[in-house]
Amino acid sequence: MQAANPRRGYILGLSAYVIWGLFPLYFKAIASVPAAEIIVHRVLWSALFGGLLLLVWKHPGWWRELRDNPKRLAILALSGSLIAGNWLTYVWSVNSGRMLEASLGYYINPLVNVLLGMLLLGERLRRLQWVAVGLAAVGVAQQVWQVGSLPWVSLVLALTFGFYGLIRKQAPVKALPGLVVETWMLVPIALAWLLLNPTAHSANMAFWSTSEAWWLVAAGPVTLIPLVCFNAAARHLPYTTLGFLQYLAPTLVLLQAVLLFDEHMSPASLVAFVFIWAGLAVYSIDAWLSLRKR
Repeated sequence: MQAANPRRGYILGLSAYVIWGLFPLYFKAIASVPAAEIIVHRVLWSALFGGLLLLVWKHPGWWRELRDNPKRLAILALSGSLIAGNWLTYVWSVNSGRMLEASLGYYINPLVNVLLGMLLLGERLRRLQWVAVGLAAVGVAQQVWQVGSLPWVSLVLALTFGFYGLIRKQAPVKALPGLVVETWMLVPIALAWLLLNPTAHSANMAFWSTSEAWWLVAAGPVTLIPLVCFNAAARHLPYTTLGFLQYLAPTLVLLQAVLLFDEHMSPASLVAFVFIWAGLAVYSIDAWLSLRKR
């Protein structure tokens, strides 16, 4: 297994979460396409784009290693199922008007990562990291209190992506080949959806002369690039650190919502975000101090 490189891990992790944080701009461009259809095209174009990347960015022997090791294929099938479940839950929450719970999931997920890292990987937190976890937990608790009930959608989103990252961190498979194989395993489901939905936007040939069609094609690299960065970062960083970097994505989403799309932030939400940002700041300071000692 490749030796850990924390600096590379930070660059890859930051890249992944910044791209994910800018996703609203992408989805605004294809707002006329139903969410389920977007997910289907994310799978199909990611599979194609990933296959092309494997041809250009050579990984000698990757298919032979997977073919001769059914256990690794089973691991990728499990991680692929988790990421598919995460996507489907998110789509359902959007279509059911439960966006508040969906957004909360992105703030709970880093804490799930921290807990998984501590409980299953034996990772230990330094003093400043404990302070950061406490601050972020207060912020998340405030958000849960606002929802007013157990946000099961948030928990499903947080847990599926948390365990997905954990499995990929432990899997002895390189980031790109593993992700491409995961995506290929989802292709039959995506094709079945298209066959069962002949009235879908993309089933109409005229649709492919519109700008939305090109945005759907872009779903391949838009989906694959941050996931490749995330999976690679997971192999270089402690899972607790990777979890805290994730706060960047919902923070970018928040800034876009308020500054670009004129969404209102309540005082209670602002208090929660202040605690979360404070936790991220403390954790970042600790990470910087740790890197300076290397």
